[in-house]
Amino acid sequence: MDVRGLQLVTGGAGFIGSNLVRRLVELGARVRVFDDLSAGHLENLAGLEPSVEFIRGDLRDAAAVRAAAQGAAHVFHLGALASVQASVDDPAATHEINVTGTLNVLLAARAAGVRRVVFSSSASVYGDSPEMPKREDMRPAPLTGYALSKLAGEHYGRIFHGLYGLECFALRYFNVFGPRQDPASHYAAVIPLFMRAYAAGRQPTIYGDGEQTRDFTYVADVVAANLACLDAPATAAGGVYNVAYGDRISVNDLARRIAALAGQPFAPTYAPARPGDVRESQADSSLARRVLGWQPTGDFAAGLRATYDWFKSR
Repeated sequence: MDVRGLQLVTGGAGFIGSNLVRRLVELGARVRVFDDLSAGHLENLAGLEPSVEFIRGDLRDAAAVRAAAQGAAHVFHLGALASVQASVDDPAATHEINVTGTLNVLLAARAAGVRRVVFSSSASVYGDSPEMPKREDMRPAPLTGYALSKLAGEHYGRIFHGLYGLECFALRYFNVFGPRQDPASHYAAVIPLFMRAYAAGRQPTIYGDGEQTRDFTYVADVVAANLACLDAPATAAGGVYNVAYGDRISVNDLARRIAALAGQPFAPTYAPARPGDVRESQADSSLARRVLGWQPTGDFAAGLRATYDWFKSR
C-alpha cells in the first residue's frame, strides 16, 4: 500500500472520512484533514495525534483548499454536502459545496503536483431506472441536485485526467454504514436512525412501504476501496467504479434485523415516501474488483452487528 508522503482527506472528520483517516494512520501515513465540521466531529479523530493535522476550512474557499493541498501526495475527496434531502431543500448550497468545491480540490491538486485524487461519488447518479444491477456503463439519470453534483464531480475528474494528466478515480458508494455514522444529523442515513430508535426502545419511521431495496456496504470495505486506488495501475485512472456488495436488502428486512439485534419487536411507523428516493438499488462491483483489485469482505451481517455494538457503547 503506497501511503508514502502526506495524505489529504477532505471531509476527514465525517463518517467515512474519519474511518479512512484511522486506517491511514494504522498504515503509518501522515494525514492532513480538511473539514468545516458542518457534519463531521473532532471526536471522530480523537487519539490520532500527532499523525493527523487538522485544518478547519470550507471547500468553497479556493485559497484555503490550495493551502491544504500543498505537499500532499494523494487527495481523498470525501468532503460534501452529503444528502439527497439537503439538495432538495437547498440546491444552490449543494452545487456550491459539491461542484464548485470539487473543482477547487482538483485545481489545488493539480497546482500542488498531487499524484492521485480519489473522489467519493454516489449510486444516486443512476436515478431510478428499473434495470439491475447497476453497471458503470449505464447512462446516468440523476433525480436530485445531490446526484447531479456527484455526476459533475466524476466528469471533472475525468476531464482533469484527460487534459492535465491528474490521475483521478471516482467511487460510487451504495448506502454505506458503520461506526461513527451520526444518527443525530437532520439528514442521517437509515441504519443509524433505526439503531438509535431500537436502542432507546422506540420504533423507527419507515418512509414508503419499506419494500424499497438498498445495497448496504460496511464502511471498512469502502475504506479498502479508497486505498485500492493508490495501488491500481495508471490505466485505471479516469474511471468510475461501483463500491458495494451486490446484494439487495429491503428497508423492512433491515429494520427487522436491527430489531432482532436490539431484542425489540418489529412494529415501525410508516410515512409517505420522500422526494428523490429511488425504489431499487443494487450494484455490479465486478469492475472495481477486477481493475482496482478491491477485495471486500461482503459480510453484511457481521458489519451490522459491529455497528450496533458501537452504537450501544456510545
